[in-house]
Amino acid sequence: MKDEIKNVSGGRATIILGIDPGVTRIGVGVVKKNSGKFSLVAAHLLIPENIIKKYNNGKKLIKIESALKKLITDKKPDIAVVEKLFFFKNKKTAFPVAYARGIIIKTLSQAGIPYAELTPTGIKLAVTGSGTATKEAVAKMVSATLHEKINAIDDATDALAAAIAAPSLFGGTGGYCR
Repeated sequence: MKDEIKNVSGGRATIILGIDPGVTRIGVGVVKKNSGKFSLVAAHLLIPENIIKKYNNGKKLIKIESALKKLITDKKPDIAVVEKLFFFKNKKTAFPVAYARGIIIKTLSQAGIPYAELTPTGIKLAVTGSGTATKEAVAKMVSATLHEKINAIDDATDALAAAIAAPSLFGGTGGYCR
């Protein structure tokens, strides 16, 4: 079943989009997987934080959709992984993040991009071997996997980790959606 990821891209290198949704910071990471090796394509915030903070919730969702459509057009991902909502502390931010995730999933679905959803613990486990790894440990493994130092904001590094975790999802049974 691990060949399923190869089949998604028709046998060529696979472009994988990872997304770490947030209220004002949505990290995106794009990697290319070719012959079992990963390389960095892009890592940044979907919309700069100082710009997204200017808008009310409805306008933010429109901006998120527009920016994600542009990213999809520019980078042409074959598959995507979206970090699942996982909140215990701040109920105030749970709904806005859920709204953003809804727009993200809708946009991926409309673009025909297969996606999977994974918890932060699942991403950490796939990337580092430990579901309780620190952000620093995840960043170190992301850099090692991509064979380069990553100087991205935490949210973008988390999105890269999600993208790197994709083959374990699309090659297995967990979380695969269309």
